[in-house]
Amino acid sequence: MSLVLATQAPGEPEIFASVQGEGPSAGMPVAFLRLSRCNLACVWCDTAYTWHFEGDNRPHRSGESFDRKANQVELGEAEVAARVAALGQKRLVITGGEPLMQAGKLATMLGNLPDMQVEIETNGTIDPPARLDIRVDQYNVSPKLAHSGNPADLALKPDMLDRWATDERAFLKFVIAEPGDLDEVRTLVDTHMVPASRVFLMPEGTDSETLRQREKWLAPLCLEYGFRMTDRLHIHLFGDTRGT
Repeated sequence: MSLVLATQAPGEPEIFASVQGEGPSAGMPVAFLRLSRCNLACVWCDTAYTWHFEGDNRPHRSGESFDRKANQVELGEAEVAARVAALGQKRLVITGGEPLMQAGKLATMLGNLPDMQVEIETNGTIDPPARLDIRVDQYNVSPKLAHSGNPADLALKPDMLDRWATDERAFLKFVIAEPGDLDEVRTLVDTHMVPASRVFLMPEGTDSETLRQREKWLAPLCLEYGFRMTDRLHIHLFGDTRGT
């Protein structure tokens, strides 16, 4: 059995070491594993090469579609684990795409790794099976708001939001494009009783100028409502590039 990975270049899996750019682990040295495919379609997605393949009619603001063969690669679980271990890091970030679409294979892969802390970045719509869940130290859950373009019945599942709200390993990260997005965030947080200490607000943007502009009005909102703000460190360091 194989995992379906995104690519840094045709045929080269997106497995690399860097510093985590977002959320509670921002700035930590980590190994990254980026998987391909997603069950949602955010119009502003900055990794559309993991799902917006030729023939996929779901909208994306770039209008660009990607060749599946050039942007996907399959590797066996043991091979993926060996490549991750070779990076020599103590923490692994599994991202996508939507990693939990391949939860069973991920569990097998993690069983082949040396002892590492594991965090998974997810859109929060898929419940991880127990055999994977027991191996995860942190979930970075990013529920998609209306401006993502996803229907609420697909992106915001009440049972799953309750599940993450009651899991102390889960931090909820909301992408914010304009101040009005806070109304939706506050409703979700209040409805599902998510502790404010586990809520991050992140400006939407793929360049430093846009991020800095939005952070100027986002910071006061964090102060007002008691939420945490996260930057996108990797954008400032490397730009909107793969393998960073």
